[in-house]
Amino acid sequence: MQKRQSTLALLGFGAAVAGAAWYASRYNPKDPDTRRWYRSLDKPSYNPPQYVFPIVWTSLYALIAYSGWRTWQAERSPERSQALRLWVSQLAANADWTKLFFGKRSPKRALADVLLLESLIIRYMVSANKVDRAAALSFVPYAAWVAFAAHLNAEIARRNPDRERKFSKRVA
Repeated sequence: MQKRQSTLALLGFGAAVAGAAWYASRYNPKDPDTRRWYRSLDKPSYNPPQYVFPIVWTSLYALIAYSGWRTWQAERSPERSQALRLWVSQLAANADWTKLFFGKRSPKRALADVLLLESLIIRYMVSANKVDRAAALSFVPYAAWVAFAAHLNAEIARRNPDRERKFSKRVA
């Protein structure tokens, strides 16, 4: 029974991450107007090519689900509960970034979100480390990628100060 429960929990964490990814994907640059807007932005030379993002995010999403599951498997405690709350919070902030950047075409608002996301990731890692070191360590690549994404987002916002106001889009 316990193994079955653990497997169902892993599937649940995977479903939560897949749900966040699905939500974010609704605002990706596949929309022709959004694609034109994104292509028109002045981006730094180190902006990765588009094909990199699905490869990176598939791996990161797997690690995010694995980490949440590992934390959930730890013995019940206030530390475990705190870590799981932070896990949910970072996942929500993660999903919102795409809506803010691409959906609302607001690099500045997306920057605020990605900075919040990075802080939630670090807080989660500290909290998760108290209950399961492997869960905390599995977030290291995610923290590194989001730090890079925050830097990239900041540079795009800096280079395109008028693009947000001129091309902002209302999204529910």
